[in-house]
Amino acid sequence: MTKSEIAAKSEIASTDAGDARITWHPAPKAEARLILALSHGAGGGIEARDLKAIAAALPAHGVTVALVEQPWRVAGKKLAPAPKTLDVGWRGLWPALAKPGLPVIAGGRSAGARVACRTAAELGAAAVLALSFPLHPPGKPEKSRAEELLGAGVPTLVVQGGNDPFGKPAEFPEGPYELVEVPYGDHGFAIPKRADITEDEAMTRITDGVIRWTGMLGA
Repeated sequence: MTKSEIAAKSEIASTDAGDARITWHPAPKAEARLILALSHGAGGGIEARDLKAIAAALPAHGVTVALVEQPWRVAGKKLAPAPKTLDVGWRGLWPALAKPGLPVIAGGRSAGARVACRTAAELGAAAVLALSFPLHPPGKPEKSRAEELLGAGVPTLVVQGGNDPFGKPAEFPEGPYELVEVPYGDHGFAIPKRADITEDEAMTRITDGVIRWTGMLGA
């Protein structure tokens, strides 16, 4: 068990969409300079490998990580609600994220990344971290969600698998954001056995990219 796991603590945040849960992975108090709030996607929870890796790595670099479980997950439901309802839940828990008084980076994976992009400007987020941004439904590139990403209005980092069926890095339009590619990675950053990198190396690529980017935000 890592120090971040030992120090992690959870709290319930009431929202108009129901109760959400925030699990805090704090940076050392004297070193904390940013809060990175990360929510899950529509098909999973905060146990996603990339979320766990970031929560373990970032606190040592002055970034407190808050893993957010949307109300539908806390309630034990299997299907995510409509995007508007996800936004309601995110808005409702934002005061708890901002309470420590540090700049808050809004983030998430997949559907959680879309929520972060849609609400960043209105909530006053310092930046957005979009993990596995679902640029379009699989096999339907004509149904682009690029407008959400491009409209975030704050510094944005996209971390995308090289083989993500929801949008490969080469499909992303030019825009005011950075993109870190995880070679061979699918939507969950799983790496095929035949690839020349391991899943551990993929997670390191993700955490190194986020550490570098958050370091520049705090400069």
